Amino acid sequence: MARYLGGLLALLFAASICGAVTIPGPVSDAHRSAASELFGDSFSSLEDAYEALRVFEILGVGNKPDVSATTCKQVVENLGSSSPVKDLFYALKVNGILKCKVNADVFKDIAVRLKATVNDASTLVDMYYSIGSLVLIKDQASDVDVLLADADGTFHSIKALSQSDGRWRYSSDNPESSTFAAGLALEALAGVISLASSEIDLSRVNTVKNDILKLFDSIEKYDDGTFYFDEKFVGGREHQGSLYTTSSVVRGLTTFASAISGKINLPGDKILGLAKFFLGIGIPGDAKDFFNQVESLSLLENNRISIPLVLSLPETVYSLSKKDQLKVRVNTVLGSAAPPLTVKLVRAFRPDAKDSAVFENKELQYDKSNGIHVLEVFPGNVDVGTYVFVFEIVLHDSAGEKVFATGGQIHVPIYVTGIIEVSNAEIAGLDSDLGSVETQKKLDLAGNVVVELSANHLQKLHFSFQLTTPHGHAFKPHQAFFKLKHETNHEHIFVIGNTGKKFEIVLDFLGLVEKFYYLSGRYDIELTVGDAVMENSFLRPLGHVDLELPEAPEKASRLPPLPVDPYSRYGPKAEIAHIFRAPEKRPPQNLSLTFLSLTLLPFIGFLVGLLRLGVNFKNFPSSAAPATYAILFHLGIAAVLFLYVLFWLKLDLFTTLKTVGLLGAFLMFVGHRILSHLASTSSKLKSA
Repeated sequence: MARYLGGLLALLFAASICGAVTIPGPVSDAHRSAASELFGDSFSSLEDAYEALRVFEILGVGNKPDVSATTCKQVVENLGSSSPVKDLFYALKVNGILKCKVNADVFKDIAVRLKATVNDASTLVDMYYSIGSLVLIKDQASDVDVLLADADGTFHSIKALSQSDGRWRYSSDNPESSTFAAGLALEALAGVISLASSEIDLSRVNTVKNDILKLFDSIEKYDDGTFYFDEKFVGGREHQGSLYTTSSVVRGLTTFASAISGKINLPGDKILGLAKFFLGIGIPGDAKDFFNQVESLSLLENNRISIPLVLSLPETVYSLSKKDQLKVRVNTVLGSAAPPLTVKLVRAFRPDAKDSAVFENKELQYDKSNGIHVLEVFPGNVDVGTYVFVFEIVLHDSAGEKVFATGGQIHVPIYVTGIIEVSNAEIAGLDSDLGSVETQKKLDLAGNVVVELSANHLQKLHFSFQLTTPHGHAFKPHQAFFKLKHETNHEHIFVIGNTGKKFEIVLDFLGLVEKFYYLSGRYDIELTVGDAVMENSFLRPLGHVDLELPEAPEKASRLPPLPVDPYSRYGPKAEIAHIFRAPEKRPPQNLSLTFLSLTLLPFIGFLVGLLRLGVNFKNFPSSAAPATYAILFHLGIAAVLFLYVLFWLKLDLFTTLKTVGLLGAFLMFVGHRILSHLASTSSKLKSA
């Protein structure tokens, strides 16, 4: 297994760097490509159709399928029939995007029906779909009367389902409360405000604002500043997942905020944290999850509470040897340009020394052509290693702080890589008792190294080297291994210790004889040094040492079998040599021919008997059809006899049986026809 150590180290180092990038970026072209793949050109329901069309609309997908004709037909059918309220809701949603040709009278009939449903509704879901449908009709048919006669009463009916913690119940008969239902309730209340003929009592609106603040008191949080809502377990079951629940709250919050005249005083970091939650998901593989993510980001992009600005880095790994530049982007969640601002690098520190800043207060230069903020040159005291850079977004217009959420100080892990110098490498053989150097060789690990040493169990092997960063500091890698591999392929791996200034290891062969199973002979030497920020990590053979160990005592541990390579079973197999037995002795050829002649005697006797009896063709049919069947019948019999000969010479049993079956069917058919003809002829002769 150790033979793959070098490749494994390289893979682990790359994974450690990639896995540390936790700063999500805004919506990109990858989302647009995923939208085209997730949403096809046919939909099982109008709900699916709306989700696809809404995603295409938000992301501005150009190559979207043309579904107007088929989808509008479904819309007209649903609006013109007594469909359930939910189906009417999504039919109106789709119509708002496609602008289908719907008769104005249809909207009037639906409005009357929906108003009655609002008055009679006993559940939050019914009120949500009914009120939402009336709001959609108001936007699509302004001449239709959709105003609620008793808006205050409807507002009170919905508010009566709220709980003290900001969550909502689905109905008065159901004691269970839900965060997901809170989002539905807020959206329904926003609809009531929009449909009210006069302003709703301000005290009722303020009460709902307080409910929102209570709801956000129970919001969940990650250490990186990500906020989300998670449905609580009620009655032994979970109603919705965190994505659906958070999306419902965002939809209700932003809709309610846009419907009222005042502002909801929510902290900007929580709004930004919600944006981080949706962006941190990446690109969902499920169409509904994708819709909830994109629509929620769209609502956060244009909300009246606080518009989140996202700081992202195209790269978090920078090379000193290549003189990479630090680049930072600031956009809205959908990737739109941010208002005029400055990005400051407040400070940078190492994770193991948080109180000691490497540098402080660097202002990044703004590149207008590319829309990025750049730190062209790293300060001289930034060496190879892992850092945490603390960024801060400063808006040029101070009034923008009430509109945009910047998130305060943003911590980003940064990896600075470089080429590590390997120097002062030497290997020596030491006397076990005195510690004096018997053989010593300097090694140039940058070139080809071939070391040939010899030692016995009374000696020691000493190996050391130094690692230096581009700025001349001592470097401590994640991994440093010294490997000895016996000619029997048994390997022994040792970790090289660090004394501060250099790395060294001393192998006392007297104490290792049992570990080496008393195996004398040639041991190949191999050095492995690797780190996530070391650009020249290596696995290098150094040569070999001929080791002479004492004979193994009787009670010594036995040499374990070599581990089996799991990939060896896919390689070429050993050739199998078959030994066939010698053929049995056959009789002389003359004897075989004599026996063949004797087997032909009965056939000759048969021919002689035919001549003696006098064969004639008087009964052979004279008409064309019976004569043909007679000829085919005799040819079929001859074919069967010929098949027997082929079976004797070369055919196998299965081929012969299949052929006999076909010939048998053929003979049965033609034989039946010719025998029927002969029987008919004989019957006519007797009657005559």
